[in-house]
Amino acid sequence: MYKRLQNFNKSGKNSFFLWGVRQSGKSTLLKERYPHALLFDLLLGDVHRRLLNNPEQFREAVMASEPGIPVVVDEIQKLPQLLNEVHWLIENKKYQFILSGSTPRKIIKQGVNLLGGRALRYELLPLSYREIPDFDLMRALNHGLLPRHYDADDADQLISAYIGSYLEDEIIAETKIRNAETFSRFLDKAAFSNGEIINYTNIAADCGVSSPTIKEYFHILNETMIGYFLPSFQKKPKRRVVTSPKFYFFDVGIVNSLLKRKSIELGSVNFGFAFEHFIYHELKTYSVYSGKQYSISYWRTSSQFEVDFILGDHEVAVEVKGTDNVNTRHTKGLKAFADEYKVKKKIIVSRDPFIRNLENGITVMPWRDFLDKLWNGDII
Repeated sequence: MYKRLQNFNKSGKNSFFLWGVRQSGKSTLLKERYPHALLFDLLLGDVHRRLLNNPEQFREAVMASEPGIPVVVDEIQKLPQLLNEVHWLIENKKYQFILSGSTPRKIIKQGVNLLGGRALRYELLPLSYREIPDFDLMRALNHGLLPRHYDADDADQLISAYIGSYLEDEIIAETKIRNAETFSRFLDKAAFSNGEIINYTNIAADCGVSSPTIKEYFHILNETMIGYFLPSFQKKPKRRVVTSPKFYFFDVGIVNSLLKRKSIELGSVNFGFAFEHFIYHELKTYSVYSGKQYSISYWRTSSQFEVDFILGDHEVAVEVKGTDNVNTRHTKGLKAFADEYKVKKKIIVSRDPFIRNLENGITVMPWRDFLDKLWNGDII
């Protein structure tokens, strides 16, 4: 059983949206936190058809419910016109609504009522280190962190099915992408860019479409929460810096499947890529769940000095290395960044067995120590 850290503590009696990719655990979490709520599950065909044809029945059912209980609408993006009813019920009857869905993109693109600030917004991400008892790093890197996939012995088949039914079929249908074959090919090519600086031109050439089309596809992934842009840190640089963003998919298991990585082996090149992706996921998840919402960026100069993650306004610089023996050759990027900016903490996250303090104020941290400190609020 996982102890999910998204707790909605600040919501009080306010209505809120809960967004997150399919199978991230939204429905399970809401049933656990709101066991007595009035539930409308729009994945159920009969419920969807009834409310599609008779939306007023939604209002009638809510008003017939026991006073004071919250109302949960699962997969609200499938019937966004219900938000007009929700709006009226919040304004006139003071009901609390919890509205969950995989993405707000469809609602936003249709210009439908998003309740004009009357509802808070929360996000549920795949599992984090702190949420999993007896956390297994190699299982996480190979299976990914969607609950069903992390648990499964046949994760490869489940992930492949997930990509086919959700990332391809459902996202294509929801965003009305005209060329499904090209988008499917794009997903494979985008996976090769995971954690790398995006080169729209090269990917466009590989897919046989224009660069603007590839940019649109990346933005669709971002808007549907399938991936996130990692911007370049560019505050008053003394050196020439790379300005293009990087991109990370929401889950390392998805990338493994798209790249046909059969197994991540400890110490391999693929381990290094997957390990860095995992640390990014933890940094982002802590930023979201803690409410700190600090920015995450990367830094690279034209002369190839690089730091993987800059947290906040250069308060913390984090470099991720898959090695179990960090040495001075791994510190060049952090030293170069510290020459240009005042940095409170300079950290290399690795598989080293114990914490070490190097010259120039750089700290080597075993990944477990780093994540424990992160989730205890001791990193940023």
